[in-house]
Amino acid sequence: MNSQEKPRKQSIFQKWFLNNRFSVVLLNILLFFLIIWVFNKISFVMNPAKLFVSAILPPLLLALIQYYIMNPLVDILERKFKVPRVATIIGLFLLVAVLLVWIVNTLLPIVQTQVDSLIRHWPHIWNDATIAVQNMLSDPQFHSVKNNINDAIARAQDMIFKSGQHAIDAALDNISSAISIVTMIFMTLLTAPFILFFMLKDGHNLRPYLTQFAPKRWQNGFDELLYDINTALSSYIRGQLTVAFWVGIMFAIGYSIIGLPYGIALAVLSAFLNLIPYFGTFIAFIPAIVIGIMISLPMVIKVLIVFAVEQTIESRLISPLVMGNKMEMHPVTTILLLIGSSAVWGLWGVIFGIPIYAILKIIIMRVYNYYRKVSKVFDEDEKTSLVPKKTVDNEEVTKN
Repeated sequence: MNSQEKPRKQSIFQKWFLNNRFSVVLLNILLFFLIIWVFNKISFVMNPAKLFVSAILPPLLLALIQYYIMNPLVDILERKFKVPRVATIIGLFLLVAVLLVWIVNTLLPIVQTQVDSLIRHWPHIWNDATIAVQNMLSDPQFHSVKNNINDAIARAQDMIFKSGQHAIDAALDNISSAISIVTMIFMTLLTAPFILFFMLKDGHNLRPYLTQFAPKRWQNGFDELLYDINTALSSYIRGQLTVAFWVGIMFAIGYSIIGLPYGIALAVLSAFLNLIPYFGTFIAFIPAIVIGIMISLPMVIKVLIVFAVEQTIESRLISPLVMGNKMEMHPVTTILLLIGSSAVWGLWGVIFGIPIYAILKIIIMRVYNYYRKVSKVFDEDEKTSLVPKKTVDNEEVTKN
């Protein structure tokens, strides 16, 4: 009988560090943060790259948003009706140009007039609303909460005054930055259409092009990763813009029916702020309710009814139909993410926090599933390598 080879005894270092998965994971995490620390110490080397990215990012983001809106139509016309992509793209560009001309000539003057009037009259509106609230609180029934509400109004007024003063001071102190912002906007509007054209023309070839740079055995997984990221981004961007559009339409119709002053401007503001999940519509609702308080109590009730109808239609019909649960995010996760991202990156964090979270979630889940798959294969290999060895030893014992 052949003597079975005794396994080599492992040292403590091999047992607890080299052959311990938990220790390997911790070491990888340590190396990851060490790399971040090193890059932070030599961040001046990355300044040119940061300036380069900040210059190309605005037109790229604008083109990307328009790409996700237009690309489905381009794909459908090419796939089902054999329409050349270039012809569809040119047609869409002409349609957008006509739409922009209509907005500039029809909708923009109305919004601009209402916004200018609202800005000029806002101090009087706020004072009238404050007086109306105080007169309402003069009723003995509200005597117990009168002081608290007056304090809240005073704090809100002081906060608005300080914010406005700070914004004016910042604008006066940063004329050069204002000029750079205007230049950035001009360059963005000038270059974004060219980027959009080539994205629509050749964007469907981008995923195969990127996939070929991955190692052979990872190409299928990398292709699926890019597909998942593209699907998540397209669903989120198209869904948010569609919901925001219908929110603006509903508020414009509702405010027009009840005769609320500055209704179109408030509806446009609600559409833009609706891009902030959960909080945006409520923020846009504040000036509407203040204007309603200034007018009369029946107008306040009408504004509340419009808001309730809009929220019901949006939450029960539009959002489930357009968005569904494609992001697979719990509302608590969304709220905490918005609070955290706004604290770190401000307004940009609020706007881009959710899509960045979705991309990171997809990448982390892919890496985790790959790690589990590889670990399972290793475990099965170890088990299968042990079973035949025992069988051979038993056969030799029987023969002897």
